[in-house]
Amino acid sequence: MRVAQKGVKPVAGRELMTASARSGATRDPSELLRAANVHKTYQMGRHELCVLSGAALRVRRGESVAIVGASGAGKSTLLHILGGLDRPQTGGVWLDGEDLYAAPAARRTLLRATKVGFVFQSYHLLPEMDVLENVMLPAMAVTRSGAPRRNMRRRAMGLLDAVGLAARAAHTPMELSGGEQQRVAVARALMNDPDIILADEPTGNLDDDTGRQVLDHLFGLSRHRGRSLVVVTHNEQIASASDRVLNLRDGALHEI
Repeated sequence: MRVAQKGVKPVAGRELMTASARSGATRDPSELLRAANVHKTYQMGRHELCVLSGAALRVRRGESVAIVGASGAGKSTLLHILGGLDRPQTGGVWLDGEDLYAAPAARRTLLRATKVGFVFQSYHLLPEMDVLENVMLPAMAVTRSGAPRRNMRRRAMGLLDAVGLAARAAHTPMELSGGEQQRVAVARALMNDPDIILADEPTGNLDDDTGRQVLDHLFGLSRHRGRSLVVVTHNEQIASASDRVLNLRDGALHEI
């Protein structure tokens, strides 16, 4: 289920975090991301739709995790909550030991920008910018205005080269195929050297061959840099390539 679905509003009025969720468990230094007792309900007219009901997971540093489940099960909602894009009604999310939803909004924005890389199914590239500028965007958002732009350009070009698109740096997104656009999105997600990449159906709009290329780049780059990866997917190939597979069912995650 998508967070921004028309006519669906989050249910308000409940405490964001319970005391037990805030305290959490003793932190494991190998643990990068943890979610505990996450609940999310939407108001649909006069009815409530419970999407997440006590969802919990732990992701270790350098680990890849695939989340599968039926359409509308809440996979995208969960991913948005894990990345600090959408608040749960109750429960907690800890990123590198820091409580995302207890942090002030400005701090949460900074954590999201520096520690999390997002790859969405619909690419979200800006058509008025060229490919190189799109990849540079995350760094431009968190770097002080006086920082050398050439350093950002050098890193962005290196990432484009890693996904085989250095020659397309001056092109606009509309001049690229869907697979090329998604590879640009993968490079952009890595621009700030995040600790974790969250990918929402990254090959959903691509044919099998192109999707396989994007998949190779996504897993290859994250593993090369020792970064964690959480992928929401219906794709069996993505699931089989991951270290662990979790099924989101009845609002909770189950190990497969």
